[in-house]
Amino acid sequence: FSTLPLLVFGFTARVSEECSSSSSSSQVPDDHFVEQSVGTPQTPPSATISVDRSTLYHPPDHSHEPTDDSELVKHLKNIIKFRGGPITVAEYMEEVLTNPKAGFYINRDVFGGGGDFITSPEVSQMFGEGASKFKNFTESLQLHMVECSPALQKLQYQNLKCLTEDSTNGNTEKRCISTIAGTPVSWHTTLEQVPTGFPTIIIAHEFYDALPVHQFQKASRGWCEKMIDVTENSSFRFVLSPQPTPATLYLMKRCRWAETKEIAGLDHIEVCPKAMDLTQEISNRIGTDGGGALIIDYGLNGMSDSLQAIRKHKFVDILDDPGSADLSAYVDFAAIRHSAEEVSADVTVHGPMTQSQFLGSLGINFRVEALLENCTDEQAESLRTGYWRLVGDGEAPFWEGPDEQAPIGMGTRYLAMAIVNKKQGVPVPFE
Repeated sequence: FSTLPLLVFGFTARVSEECSSSSSSSQVPDDHFVEQSVGTPQTPPSATISVDRSTLYHPPDHSHEPTDDSELVKHLKNIIKFRGGPITVAEYMEEVLTNPKAGFYINRDVFGGGGDFITSPEVSQMFGEGASKFKNFTESLQLHMVECSPALQKLQYQNLKCLTEDSTNGNTEKRCISTIAGTPVSWHTTLEQVPTGFPTIIIAHEFYDALPVHQFQKASRGWCEKMIDVTENSSFRFVLSPQPTPATLYLMKRCRWAETKEIAGLDHIEVCPKAMDLTQEISNRIGTDGGGALIIDYGLNGMSDSLQAIRKHKFVDILDDPGSADLSAYVDFAAIRHSAEEVSADVTVHGPMTQSQFLGSLGINFRVEALLENCTDEQAESLRTGYWRLVGDGEAPFWEGPDEQAPIGMGTRYLAMAIVNKKQGVPVPFE
């Protein structure tokens, strides 16, 4: 083949530099259904008493106060108001992250030390080294970035050192070229927009965890979907649906894939219909056109209840100041496997394995030793710290600086999985 499309999902997620996360939310009592708006008991009239309040503490206004509502908060409340009822957690998450005007990802650079989270390629050069050594490979690539954020598209354009030039085939359209390897680059907001018909390599790095999830809670009447409503004092709260919702179909499918003992031990379950549907789209493309997909993300090989919000590298309440914090959930790698295998008999799924095992199989241990042989003391410290963050587990044992700055290893928290066309064989790390 003369060209080989390389798809990179640029809509990435994050890793916080803390080990523990706050719970996605407190459990909603069984009686808190949509029509559960139980009237607040009337406060009996009190006697007229004169009180000197001059020395009392006056706390600052909470971020949910109506006077402080952002445009996104107003938008969310209007959706709930005009719909006449609560919205799903997935709808809330999608608006918070990708609302065209005020979504978290849309108009800002959220990565790096000055952003809200740090991703693996920013930790160390060792995460993404290798492909440039194979000239025939890089010269045959066409790079397709799947990115919905205009701000991040511009950032990717800069980081890829792109230039825009006139088309060489006589068309009036201009084309974008990355000067790093002379590779044509194009941007798309969805996978469907990417041309088909060629073997494709798909890289979804810290992408799946930002897809919106539906949350379900076990109640006396069975599994009920958690929803988000507005209270009488205009703040957001969780409630339970009074009847089955459309996402219940995905919950039923996910439960069929699980063992009985796995479900029995859970009171809360997350399902991600978009992840399941996207995986099937990827599998169909790979099964038809050839190639493979590499998925690296933080998650579990099973179901969980993990939705969290991160603002400036700290965990915060999910409902606090929507649009100012990133929302993400653990990736259900078992659901990805089943989704891929269900739709196409022409693909095989490998993994998941830990990021530490994946990078170890690709030779990161030998690479760090080679780099340490010819570097300054400052560079050596950076390499050791980066290496630990990529493959370590927990706080680095060699760290001697402030505890709050200790590098946290994500080698076991992040998992890697590959979906490949059967004709391609087994990817090296998974052999």
